[in-house]
Formats: sequence, C-alpha cells, structure tokens
Amino acid sequence: MQRRDIIHIDESPIRFERLHRRLPKKLKRFLPSGGGIAHDHHGKAIFGFTVFLLSESIIFLSFIFTYVALRLTTKNWLPPGVSAPELSTFVVISTLVLLSSSFVIQPAENALNRRNLNKFRLLWLITICMGSYFVISQLIEWRNLKFGLTTGLVGSTFYVLTGFHGLHVFTGVILQIVMLMRSFIRGNYEDGHFGVSATTLFWHFVDVVWVFIFSLLYLWRP
Repeated sequence: MQRRDIIHIDESPIRFERLHRRLPKKLKRFLPSGGGIAHDHHGKAIFGFTVFLLSESIIFLSFIFTYVALRLTTKNWLPPGVSAPELSTFVVISTLVLLSSSFVIQPAENALNRRNLNKFRLLWLITICMGSYFVISQLIEWRNLKFGLTTGLVGSTFYVLTGFHGLHVFTGVILQIVMLMRSFIRGNYEDGHFGVSATTLFWHFVDVVWVFIFSLLYLWRP
C-alpha cells in the first residue's frame, strides 16, 4: 500500500512558514517546516527542544539576575578572610576547552549529515573528552577553594551558578556518549538523527551560558 502524507491543520497564531522563508539558513533548523506534514518529525522535535532550552534559559537568567542584584545591594560581599574566586590559568584553560568544543561538535554533526560516520565518531569523541575535562577541572577547582556553600552570599551564589551549569555539562557529556554508542548500531542514523542534533544544540546552549557565568564570577571583581 502506498503511504500517504497526513496533513494537519496548523492553527498556531505564528506563521512558521513565513518565518522559515525569512530566517537565515542556520536559524531555519529551529522551526518546523513542511506545512504541518506529519512526517516532519525532525523539524517539529527540534522546535520542541528549542522551547525546552528557552525554559532552561529562564532558570539560568533567574540565577544570574539574583546574583547581580545581591552583588549590587550587598556592601560586604566577601566575609572577612575570604577572597573572591581567582581567574587562574587553570580556569582560563578549562573555559577555552569548553568554548572550543562547540567548534568541534558542530563539524561532527555536519559529518553525520554527509554520512561520514568515522569523522563523526572521531570529532564526537573529542567533544566528549573536552566536556569531561571541563567537569573534572571544575571539581578540582571546588576542592581548592577557600570557601564553601555556606560561606555567605559569595559561597552560595558561586556554587549554585557553577553547580547548576556543571550539571548541564555533565548531562551533555552523558548524552554525547549515548549518541556515540548508537552510531555503532547498523543503520541507526539512516532515517534521521534528532538525538545528535538536539545534543549539539544543547551543547551550544551550555557554552553560551558559561560565557555569562564566567564573566560574572571571574571578571567582575569585588
């Protein structure tokens, strides 16, 4: 029996097709396409995942705005004998590694689009190593800090911001490992690779968030 495409009436007040024609090519991936065709699973799924990331960004923004408000309204931000987190070479290197990983994971996804599995696996594995390095370096930094979670506002805000972000980085690494393992299943990515696209998008998200957290915690000196 010949398969027929099922058309759903799009009752959304947002005209996605018009936006899809006007947006640059790099941004079109975030919107569903096909006029409501049921088999456009990838576009719809990416759009749903983008909405999820927007909800996550609201949580991060609430933490960031809280940090800024407390910094601006607290006279004695640092308790006696406590110094602010240092912008050490170790922190700079781990930051560069994390941000550089976005320029590795994107070519990995592009290689999968071209059916080049070997290149995808290599670049994907490199991204996993870079993300793991960042997580481990953050744990080492926590161990060497001279203040804890209960050390005034500086301690609580620092650990909440870096901890919540670190949890997202760790989650991203786990997702990357799962996607890499799935690449060894014969024919797994022949009909689409939403998981890889979503993981790549998630990874770009945690990198962008870290730019703001890094600037607040390490560049904005007391």
